[in-house]
Amino acid sequence: MIPYGRQDIRQEDVDSVVEVLQSDFLTQGPAVPAFEAAVAKATGAAHAVAVNSATSALHIACAALDLGPGDTLWTSPNTFVASANCARYCGAAVDFVDTDPVTANLCPGRLEDKLRKADRAGQLPKVIVPVHLTGLSCDMAAIGALARKYGVRVIEDASHAIGGRYGDKAVGACEHSDIAVFSYHPVKIVTSGEGGTAVTQDAALAHRMARLRSHGITRDPAEMTHPPDGPWYYQMIELGWNYRITDLCAALGHAQMARLDDYVARRNTLADRYDRLLGDLPVTLPGRSDGVLSAWHLYVVRVDAARHREIFEGLRARGIGVNLHYIPVHLQPYYRALGFAPGDFPEAERYYTEAISIPLYPAMTEAMQDEVVGALAAELTS
Repeated sequence: MIPYGRQDIRQEDVDSVVEVLQSDFLTQGPAVPAFEAAVAKATGAAHAVAVNSATSALHIACAALDLGPGDTLWTSPNTFVASANCARYCGAAVDFVDTDPVTANLCPGRLEDKLRKADRAGQLPKVIVPVHLTGLSCDMAAIGALARKYGVRVIEDASHAIGGRYGDKAVGACEHSDIAVFSYHPVKIVTSGEGGTAVTQDAALAHRMARLRSHGITRDPAEMTHPPDGPWYYQMIELGWNYRITDLCAALGHAQMARLDDYVARRNTLADRYDRLLGDLPVTLPGRSDGVLSAWHLYVVRVDAARHREIFEGLRARGIGVNLHYIPVHLQPYYRALGFAPGDFPEAERYYTEAISIPLYPAMTEAMQDEVVGALAAELTS
């Protein structure tokens, strides 16, 4: 089976983890700030806060922006459930903005229409979470301009997109957003096993997210409500969570960050080759955007909806580990119980009936890629 994604672990990664195992700190040690510094440098963000998953990063980002009961978060329906669930963790409501038919990202035109109507109704969201699906940045200049116009905060769900670029800036530079979030799950661009970071240019937001990841506790006397009892003293000044990343995971992530540019370059080479090899087949190739360098976490083709399941199952039977990203969030039972229904976001639903993620990862060889293309061609013409 050729998987749709796979981690690349090398001796330097193993050595970095072993070094931590032989050190004094397995958690809350020096590997975490080193990893954070590497992420901040790569993205151009002033601050990076590492946590145990991108889901946790989304949660503390929402909490740092004071999202709560009575507020609403808008995101794309074509994403993993975490992009919406982070609002529910804070007691906020969720709504969705339908996607662009070419990129499958949140559509700025539809966002503008929805914001205009929400403004008239006095029901503007507090936070928008655009999702950089497959590693391709959303049109952040357009989204950021709308957010500023309507007084809305922006969290980029860049879980797929570390190493990508939007214009002349790295994804995560937060030029058009308050916070951006990355994932380091094993199939992502770089991995820390499990882990995530929230990056920002805002020191106050970074400081609060760092506090929230560790129970809302501070050891800084300046933040305490009364003087400390002694050098051991700490205070929990707000409700937080145990979202800390271990030094083991951080060390792996730090080692992987040294190869970030190489990984993204290899993924782009493979994606360009897929475009050439698949150009004459009856599939819709992934959309691209001018001035945007995708990190190419996923390569998604779209096929005839009438044959979608047949082709998907046929590829798996041929040893091609395809997947589907994603089932629209509003169609999940939990969100249907909140009032969403089929037909609410037709573009995302159409994408779901056609999309197949085919294998793409840095260690993939051209021979493996040829096997994928051959299997897809055989299924399409059978």
